[in-house]
Amino acid sequence: MSQHQNGPDADARAKEEQEITTTLDRIKHKILVMSGKGGVGKSTVAVNVAVALQHAGYKVGLLDVDLHGPTAPVLLGMREERPNVQGEKLLPMPHSSGLGLVSMGNLLDTQDRAVIWRGPKKIGAIRQFIGDVDWGELDYLVIDSPPGTGDEPLTVAQTVTDAQALIVTTPQEVSLADVRKSLNFCETIGMPVLGVVENMSGFICPECGHVEPIFGAGGGAEMARKHGLTFLGAVPIEPAIVRGGDRGKPYVEDPGDSAAGKAFAAIVGEILAHIGKPAPTPEPVAPETPAETAPATQGEERVFVVPTHGGLLTMHFGHAEAMTFVTTRDGKIVDEKALTPPEHAPGVIPPWAAEQGAHVIIAGGMGSHAQELFQAAGVAVISGAPPLAPRELVQQFLDGKLETGTNTCDH
Repeated sequence: MSQHQNGPDADARAKEEQEITTTLDRIKHKILVMSGKGGVGKSTVAVNVAVALQHAGYKVGLLDVDLHGPTAPVLLGMREERPNVQGEKLLPMPHSSGLGLVSMGNLLDTQDRAVIWRGPKKIGAIRQFIGDVDWGELDYLVIDSPPGTGDEPLTVAQTVTDAQALIVTTPQEVSLADVRKSLNFCETIGMPVLGVVENMSGFICPECGHVEPIFGAGGGAEMARKHGLTFLGAVPIEPAIVRGGDRGKPYVEDPGDSAAGKAFAAIVGEILAHIGKPAPTPEPVAPETPAETAPATQGEERVFVVPTHGGLLTMHFGHAEAMTFVTTRDGKIVDEKALTPPEHAPGVIPPWAAEQGAHVIIAGGMGSHAQELFQAAGVAVISGAPPLAPRELVQQFLDGKLETGTNTCDH
């Protein structure tokens, strides 16, 4: 084989893919906020939706992939913030206890510096924003992309393959025409559309409350109806939204009894209804160590099984291309073999693993029902393990150094 196929570049690419997979497996829902044209308030919608979800009790990440015009740091009052690094991972900047931000705007030495990049560099940066960032356990990742259907939204769609699109438009025809291109983009690449938001849907007079449809009204709802899409809601123009953005204080943090505040609340309600309403992610709790996974006694033989993909533990055992069995005797590794598991179906793998002699499964993520099935088959479960090679995981366990976090599966 050529070096290109099986050399350092291929190894680096495989590592990057593994990092991205590991990151995305820990995020329940991903929302790509798109618009067909600029100036429709897409970033304002993205930021306020992210904050509203956080206020509802969910753990949320906001990823700003508008590399040439990042505005999320401004809208959140975080333009002077800089991210920290822990180990090899970039840490999202905390806006609050349940919302973290990553944006190119916080990586530049000055806010006025232009990012002059062609496609490959932009693609690489976006992939790094996913794989090289420790997003942790999230209920929602809201991704704010630049307008149009260029490199940024395409890279997100190809990398975050289970993302859903939230499309922002204004009522007038020039915006709706561009939105139809976004819908065609989603259809072409197979990205489901979560719904449509009509922004700037009438101006509310701050003196009398009269609504004047200066850009028209109802165009977004009608377009959604024609295309069989969910209309998530309409947000009127309200001066307080502009003032909040300029001050770096998202409008939904203090909306009062305003029409725009009610509109954002309704939009988030529709999102929760249509994307699924997960229980808010709890704070991490150190798992108890089952008796079956206590250190081995003298003369004891024990078989560990690790679900693997590409030679490393995969974060969901149902996605494993192999089950690697590591046998220990007297607290030392004496054998390792990888077996192809049977086709993944409910209840199949646990008894099969037990028949191969497994005593313990070390997993990244596993649903509660699957854990019950393994335990019923006599196989103890260790979940929340990091994506390492099976031998390394077992050796860490034998040395009493295996660190586990929260279970990375919620089904």
